[in-house]
Amino acid sequence: MAGRCFHVAWIFFSLFYLFFLPSHCFYLPGVAPEDFKTGDPLLVKVNKITSTKTQLPYSYYSLPYCQPDHIVDSAENLGEVLRGDRIENSPYTFIMRESRMCNVVCRKVLDKKATKAFKEKIDDEYRVNMILDNLPLVVPIRRPDVENAVVYQHGFHVGLKGKYAGSKEEKHFINNHLAFTVKFHKDPLAETARIVGFEVKPFSVKHEYEGEWNAKTRLTTCDPHAKRAVTSSESPQEVEEKEIIFTYDVEFQESDIKWASRWDTYLLMADDQIHWFSIVNSLMIVLFLSAMVAMIMLRTLYRDISKYNRLETQEEAQEESGWKLVHGDVFRPPTNFDLLCVYVGTGVQFFGMILVTMIFALLGFLSPSNRGGLMTAMLLLWVFMGLFAGYSSARLYKMFKGANWKSITLKTAIKFPATVFAIFFGLNALIWGQKSSGAVPFGTMFALVLLWFGISVPLVFVGSYIGFKKPVKEDPVKTNKIPRQVPDQPWYLHPAFSILIGGILPFGAVFIELFFILTSIWLHQFYYIFGFLFIVFIILVVTCAEITVVLCYFQLCSEDYQWWWRSYLTSGSSALYLFLYAAFYFFTKLEITKLVSGMLYFGYMLIVSYAFFVLTGTIGFYACFWFTRLIYSSVKID
Repeated sequence: MAGRCFHVAWIFFSLFYLFFLPSHCFYLPGVAPEDFKTGDPLLVKVNKITSTKTQLPYSYYSLPYCQPDHIVDSAENLGEVLRGDRIENSPYTFIMRESRMCNVVCRKVLDKKATKAFKEKIDDEYRVNMILDNLPLVVPIRRPDVENAVVYQHGFHVGLKGKYAGSKEEKHFINNHLAFTVKFHKDPLAETARIVGFEVKPFSVKHEYEGEWNAKTRLTTCDPHAKRAVTSSESPQEVEEKEIIFTYDVEFQESDIKWASRWDTYLLMADDQIHWFSIVNSLMIVLFLSAMVAMIMLRTLYRDISKYNRLETQEEAQEESGWKLVHGDVFRPPTNFDLLCVYVGTGVQFFGMILVTMIFALLGFLSPSNRGGLMTAMLLLWVFMGLFAGYSSARLYKMFKGANWKSITLKTAIKFPATVFAIFFGLNALIWGQKSSGAVPFGTMFALVLLWFGISVPLVFVGSYIGFKKPVKEDPVKTNKIPRQVPDQPWYLHPAFSILIGGILPFGAVFIELFFILTSIWLHQFYYIFGFLFIVFIILVVTCAEITVVLCYFQLCSEDYQWWWRSYLTSGSSALYLFLYAAFYFFTKLEITKLVSGMLYFGYMLIVSYAFFVLTGTIGFYACFWFTRLIYSSVKID
């Protein structure tokens, strides 16, 4: 049955890959294009307002903007809720392919509270996000360094600060006029069209009118009948306890961009050369380490094994030195081996989650058009990978001759998630205190706990039961009853020094790509270069494995057989450098000034660094485990 399922899955993925191979871009099944006829209504939705200065998203209607008669929340997936997305309907309605000018949305008279709210959001450089046909709103900005090149910024600023000519006092101005451009691609065989672009140019305009305000009042500053359009912010609208009139234009433009390629402009990379430099830099590290490993494996080990296997007399055997000398202790269980089993199991769970997520992303399943899809996929994969976590921790625990497999299973299922959940809960309380939409609701929190205890924990127990039932592989050599004393080690093989040195190269292999990942998370940009990321991930795995094997060999040659924890910590120490780099990024690239926002940043980066430690540590451990079993099974030991 399992074999049949595997074949069906393989055929499905093969057909899927072959079918979509010729296209540049494809989308998650279910995100189908929508065709619009001339005159069809287009509904603009509003999303959260965001700021890179505070990292605290808020609902659009937390500010006193114009509201529709009834505010309707769109259904959101788990990933969207965790990201702080709050998608709602808006009073902006367009008619397909009917350009309109100077539409009045509403007139608002601000009170003291509303004025303060707008000024605070302008101070913190908040941006308004909108959605049309699943496309996010962007502001096109011309690049001065490249001719005819345009970069897109997500959302438009709530407003800006400035001074009147001849005045020293800084004032707050609100963007109350929006000039929308909707780009569409016409179907040559039908009368329908598909939306392929949604852009805006915001303006601040102090609208004027004659007489008393009513539903039929015509503006003198923006009049479609007189063909007087808003083209600049020469007479801006100041944020004060007075009236503000919100208006918009909408223009429809035909475009050559096809629907399948409409996200390409959003995801266009202006810095792909840096990514290639990152790959080359990482490959150089891998080649250097591979050369060292090859030298150890082919030359040194071959010579050592040949020499050890030629030893015939008792006198020669007594004079043996190097890594063979510790054969009676090399597979002795380490101190706190139960904790090591827990961390190795969690690392396997992480490795499986990241690998499958990468494959899904490469196949196009996690397109940015599927908002929150990446986070939802990672959470669900983490839950289902609990099966492999339980299996691997139980297998290792049984090899150490542990008997209480239920205890180790429970620790594997709870230790890492409980630590992360505690930090996450604390950060969420801070966000609640700021009344931000980024705070995870109680219902979602309950759903996360249900996923953890209802699915993940039972799967860890199932995997652990299977792993503990399987027979253990015998060690290549027998372990002595009395442990030998470890001789004094040279300074460069001191545990603290070698562990810290071991983490530098794995971090060096990924730190350039790490910059782009941090930028996408904290500066609200799209990250969709999973091809580069997958190559960097493979390089990271190889680097972690090779540096651990090299340092493990040097350690065994100096007759130190306590390699179990050392192998885990050697590659795992790269997480320390990741956290230090995150601190460097915070102080050099971000403009966060609020204490709560800084605590959020370092809290989330602590979780990321902890996860990175578990992942890289497990990779290093298994590489060293395979290496020691290989070399000790190759020598004759009486």
